[in-house]
Amino acid sequence: MTILPAAPAPSPPSAGPGAAADAVMADPVRIGIVSISDRASSGAYEDKGLPALKDWLARALRNPVTFDARLIPDEQARISQTLIDLVDAGCSLVLTTGGTGPAPRDVTPEATLAVADKVMPGFGEQMRQISLRFVPTAILSRQVAVIRGRSLIINLPGQPKSIQETLEGLRDVEGRTEVPGIFAAVPYCIDLVGGPYLETDEAVCQAFRPKNAIRPPRAG
Repeated sequence: MTILPAAPAPSPPSAGPGAAADAVMADPVRIGIVSISDRASSGAYEDKGLPALKDWLARALRNPVTFDARLIPDEQARISQTLIDLVDAGCSLVLTTGGTGPAPRDVTPEATLAVADKVMPGFGEQMRQISLRFVPTAILSRQVAVIRGRSLIINLPGQPKSIQETLEGLRDVEGRTEVPGIFAAVPYCIDLVGGPYLETDEAVCQAFRPKNAIRPPRAG
């Protein structure tokens, strides 16, 4: 079956009173988004990582989201301290983009592992499997994911298209999910470390939880 990149979700209908109530009742979540690039942080070119992360998360999550965004250079100590600061500020999820290749200045994985309590290798493995559908050089990517305290930190690729593909997964020609993206596992992972209950828009990404971990529907 032909594999296509995940298609952008259709624009949602105008929210009515029920949708507004859902947004109010869903757990609020604070998310750290970090773009790591020497040139973008110096103003040499426009950063596209932060807008791509914010746009996708805003479409995918039904929770009220507060974003804490940072644009920083490829400096290992600076990256590690930024991740610590975001976790300490209450970010249940921290997503980084950039700095995961083999070049000398690519130190995001090392900086992330340096602040880890636990390593979650499955996220990186799945991201590389998705990217390998498009380019053989995906094996050069070194994304990692870790737990620090009650927060999940994930390194993502640097390109907006790859960010969407790895988060959302791949769809077949009829729009059905063919390869799950990594975000399908994020809400349950955050449940397990004691974070807020993340709810997703299934048109963008369907979160997976065991039946006994699914929150009962809220009373209307």
